[in-house]
Amino acid sequence: MPIDMPIDAARLRAGLVRPAGPFATLDVVASTGSTNADLREALVAGAADRTVLIAEEQTAGLGRRGRTWVSPSGAGVYCSVLFRPEGVPFAALGSLASVAGLALMDLTRELDVAAVLKWPNDVLAAAGSGKLAGILAEASSSDEPSAILGIGINVSPAREPARPGPGGLAPSSLAELGANTTDHTEISRLLLTFLHRRESAWLAAAGDLGAAGLLDEYRAHCATLGQQVRVVVASGQDLVGTAVDLDRTGALVVATADGDRRTIFAGDVVHLRPVAG
Repeated sequence: MPIDMPIDAARLRAGLVRPAGPFATLDVVASTGSTNADLREALVAGAADRTVLIAEEQTAGLGRRGRTWVSPSGAGVYCSVLFRPEGVPFAALGSLASVAGLALMDLTRELDVAAVLKWPNDVLAAAGSGKLAGILAEASSSDEPSAILGIGINVSPAREPARPGPGGLAPSSLAELGANTTDHTEISRLLLTFLHRRESAWLAAAGDLGAAGLLDEYRAHCATLGQQVRVVVASGQDLVGTAVDLDRTGALVVATADGDRRTIFAGDVVHLRPVAG
């Protein structure tokens, strides 16, 4: 397997950090516990809006509900961005996960990789259920609206097999799907460029996905819609039904067998099977 070169922080800063680009600061570290955890500390210390941290390796990467994200050195890009989105209400901060999902769709299209979104925070290979990327958006309840958006992308296969996630999703990677580059610096540059474009539209619409023109795009890419699903919510109970829509906040609307419609703001989703049309 070819060894990917370390991420070139100077090259990224030259095109992405002010005044040349939209981000305030950008740092690359060889290894850390969790980029999201590091930026939570930076947030408390007063770090600026659009502070970026990228790691070559995470030893305690975080996923939803406290799960670990496997982040071995050389296999992926692990990036977190701190946002202080003025004018966006706290209740809308969770929709940043949808913004990130669309940025990842832009990225995979640019890399000639067929991919789809799985609500609420996964990117899957379009031809199967292999997981390419994960998203973790963490809102802060400080005096001003703030959020930390973490994105982990599998660029190359890990040397050690990773345990499948919820629903039995095995990992996949950009390299295995024929990406036109696996250069970690270029992938980081593209990701942050697309994320800035998507977040700018979201910010201009005060966090309203529909008003930003992002909701219909997310629906179009979302493989969860039209699936029979099992959703495990915070209470630990299972909800089984058909995923029929997303509301304006990006929450999943599930129709149950008894005719009720439930709106799910957060939960683990397992795709059971497509619903016959």
